[in-house]
Amino acid sequence: MPTLLRAPTRSYSTPIIDAHRWDAFKPREGDIVVATYPKCGTTWTQRIVDLLIHQSPAPRPLMDTYPWVDATFFATNEENMATIEAQAHRRAVKTHLPFDSLPIYSGIKYIHVARDGRDACISMHNHQLGFTQDGKMIVGKQAMERGFTGPPPPPTPEDPREFYLQWIGMAEAEDRGEPAPDLNYFDYEMTYWRHRHDPNLLLVHYSDLKADLAGEMRRISSFLDIDTPEDTLKALAHAASFEQMKADGEALLSSLHRFFDRGPDRFPNKGFNGRWKDILTADDLARYHALAERRLSADARAWTEGGRLGAGDPVTLAD
Repeated sequence: MPTLLRAPTRSYSTPIIDAHRWDAFKPREGDIVVATYPKCGTTWTQRIVDLLIHQSPAPRPLMDTYPWVDATFFATNEENMATIEAQAHRRAVKTHLPFDSLPIYSGIKYIHVARDGRDACISMHNHQLGFTQDGKMIVGKQAMERGFTGPPPPPTPEDPREFYLQWIGMAEAEDRGEPAPDLNYFDYEMTYWRHRHDPNLLLVHYSDLKADLAGEMRRISSFLDIDTPEDTLKALAHAASFEQMKADGEALLSSLHRFFDRGPDRFPNKGFNGRWKDILTADDLARYHALAERRLSADARAWTEGGRLGAGDPVTLAD
């Protein structure tokens, strides 16, 4: 039976996230938690974990099987917990909480996936542009019921650079000590980076998944204590490829139709990095670099930008 190693030290609540939903979670030995800053490869990693659990490339409904525990708008907490409790196979759930807002248990494996913040920002721009009016109403209703009052957020700008300027501006405001609706990307990543030596936490990077999907899946499989034969791994890696996930979108993510105009086609969307290079100016990038230097350690900055294959294994990096 898992035991609580560390209770959450940060209470985290936004219009779409409530960390207290984890209070109802009853851990089971072998549980897996996929934890990411938004748009850093969450759905991709959920699919990888699903493939490794079942050792089969068959598509299975991800959101209906592996709930996002802290989300307030996809399902009630009672529904999420019922889904988790009813499962006989090894369980996996998703979170967008910072690490210090999660309960940490023995016997549970935590996988944190990171991505260059500029890539995450540009991907979030596409994500928000696709949100349906019905989805916005559901989110707004839940937020009001939880006490988040005031005007709705402004419409997502069509221009990705304008969206980035809003994103970096909010992070700069938080850096100055001003209130912000969400924890900024840089401080969020540091909550995981500081615990990179914990034996039950594995740090994975989007760029590494892009560069060597089979190799990273082998690494994740080993961390999860799953013995995946090489022939099986090859088939599973194919099923986790961008192209195959696009082809399997309806089977994997059919429940997204209510929330996104293109439904599962938004997940994954483009599947590549570096789009910000054609969007942001030198001054825009200077603002990012300045914040990264202040809020990330030197090695954390190198890793968030280049991954394990570019900066080295996080466990071996000094700061």
